[in-house]
Amino acid sequence: MDVVYGILVVLHLLGWAMVFGGALAGMRTATLNPGVLHGILTALLTGILLTGLASADVVDRDVDTTKIAVKLVVALAVTVLVVLGRRQGEKVTKGWLGAIAGLTALNVAVAVLW
Repeated sequence: MDVVYGILVVLHLLGWAMVFGGALAGMRTATLNPGVLHGILTALLTGILLTGLASADVVDRDVDTTKIAVKLVVALAVTVLVVLGRRQGEKVTKGWLGAIAGLTALNVAVAVLW
């Protein structure tokens, strides 16, 4: 089960990389790339699966529920920004993209530094 957990971690990180890279790439033309939506959905789903595996004691990992709650709130905020940005069409403001990139960086920082 450790292999499955490792694969989910890789997919989780790739999802966040898609969100961060897509937000930064869209800054020049103020457009929200379709990959950002796919990235946040990947990151959100794999994060939930990782938490479920760790909570079920399937893998030997400690679960810090406060850290997971903070990461979930930030991930949901990014998801809301991305979904609302997609509803506006592909044209969004640079501040909107900056908020997505900043919250993504915050989520990664919480994961690494907490």
